[in-house]
Amino acid sequence: MAVLKVTFTKYRRSKLAQILWILNWLSVMTGFILFSLGLFLKIEINKRIEVLAKGEISSASNMLISVGLMACVINFLGGKMCYDCSDAHRYKRWRPVLLPYIAFAFCFTFCLLVGAFMCYAARKELEDSLSLGLREAIKFYKDTDIPGRCFLKKTIDMLQIRFQCCGNNSFRDWFEIQWISARYLNMASREVVDRLKNNIDGKFLVDGVPFSCCNPSSPRPCIQHQLTNNTAHYNYDFLTEELNVWMRGCREALLDYYTHIMRSIGLVVLIIWLFEVIRYLQTSLKNVPPNEPELDSDGWLLENSLVETVKYNFNFIQNLGKADQVSTVSELPNLNKDI
Repeated sequence: MAVLKVTFTKYRRSKLAQILWILNWLSVMTGFILFSLGLFLKIEINKRIEVLAKGEISSASNMLISVGLMACVINFLGGKMCYDCSDAHRYKRWRPVLLPYIAFAFCFTFCLLVGAFMCYAARKELEDSLSLGLREAIKFYKDTDIPGRCFLKKTIDMLQIRFQCCGNNSFRDWFEIQWISARYLNMASREVVDRLKNNIDGKFLVDGVPFSCCNPSSPRPCIQHQLTNNTAHYNYDFLTEELNVWMRGCREALLDYYTHIMRSIGLVVLIIWLFEVIRYLQTSLKNVPPNEPELDSDGWLLENSLVETVKYNFNFIQNLGKADQVSTVSELPNLNKDI
């Protein structure tokens, strides 16, 4: 029993082909949108690759770029097919290609759905990469005179200013590392020497943060040093001075930023996926009599029921495997003869 059976006249087939031709060109545009979204996501990730740990975190963007290019090619071919199918006589040369095209198109829509889910599932991987990458990056904040690391100070400062954040998890992360270069430490100062001696690793640790952590909304001049010492500043309590420096860590800020981008892209991809599924369902309804193109014909989504179709395809695959085995056995005498 056919699934979703529809009777087409010559006029209705022609109109369906014209509609599908338009939809295919719309799909070419959606393919370009997918490619653009994947490229945009890849560029955004590469902008801050210095604060991301080593690892494959651009799989979603690569998937979208590949699927976008695939969509442009598939739908361009589909548009050509639908344009020719508006004429029943020209349809004959495309008839053998139509079923493989529809099967390949459904495989493409599956890849499209996978790309959408990858955008939603990338949060955990991105969070781990940001946490490790930022922790390593702020350790090299002071190395402004070392090749390969001299750019990290500017990168971190611009990141904290741009996203209004401080440190990896919070501003207290700066208390645990030496972020002031040794070349700017006065070794003649007793305080500096004592701090270096009191630290097991010989690091100069202070309860201060870089200038880029300062919140410009603070009503008082920014306090960068001795943040936890209330007596060092007049009318100051570090527990209540939330406007002094940014409270949010850069890991959380960047994670929210990229999550918003990926979820927005994922939503667009899902909408495109639904559009593609509907269009391919319409395409699969096309059916023209091979020898009498002027007559009315029946179109269907599946020629038989879903269960019968699955059984037929399963038996076809089994018979194909048996045919390959028979072919291999039949070639053995010729192989022995050649030897």
